[in-house]
Amino acid sequence: MRILVVEDERGLADTLEKGLTAEGFTVDVAHTGTDGLWAATETDYDVVILDIMLPGLSGYRVLEQLRERGRWTPVLMLTAKDGEYDEADAFDLGADDYLTKPFSFVVLLARLRALLRRGAPKRPTVLTVGDLRLDPAARTVHRGETPIELTAREFGLLEFLLRRAGQALTKMEIVHHVWDANADVDANAVEVYVGYLRRKIDAPFGTHTIETLRGVGYRLIDGQPGAPNA
Repeated sequence: MRILVVEDERGLADTLEKGLTAEGFTVDVAHTGTDGLWAATETDYDVVILDIMLPGLSGYRVLEQLRERGRWTPVLMLTAKDGEYDEADAFDLGADDYLTKPFSFVVLLARLRALLRRGAPKRPTVLTVGDLRLDPAARTVHRGETPIELTAREFGLLEFLLRRAGQALTKMEIVHHVWDANADVDANAVEVYVGYLRRKIDAPFGTHTIETLRGVGYRLIDGQPGAPNA
């Protein structure tokens, strides 16, 4: 069984590599999100152990891009954070399990074996709100039967909004989840891309799917023709 460890704390990465190797696994290690994404895309692993706080690309972005590329390798996420929202974010993006540092190696090993028994997850379901549909695996978007062409950034933004349909999202939350960790992006970029999306998914159809929440951010709703979106 081959495992990829993506962890920037070299001491922890070395410990995991030695421990897993002693248990009979073949282990590869990457220390940045960029290297981890490349390795997980180029090689078929049985499980990926993925830290959230990584240089280059965050673990969230690595996981999101893996799923966007149709790579359904089981992913166990590691983080120094301890909060239900971090766990929810990980699962929303397609993580299969989650451990908070510090953790027991015995527990990690048990979680890995459970993931190996379970195998790769099934292709995710299509995300829908009203007649708006986004297929994460096929990378397609439709309004009813009409296909909609989006750029990669527009697709990522729409997928994030759809996964949290009905929730109020601040602009900085959107920046954190849709743009790379090291990108020099401010809240104004969100306004620009929301405008792009509205012109593609709403304006031609007379719908108002992305609602502006003044002083807060945005919320994706099942907007009917004629409803204001501010």
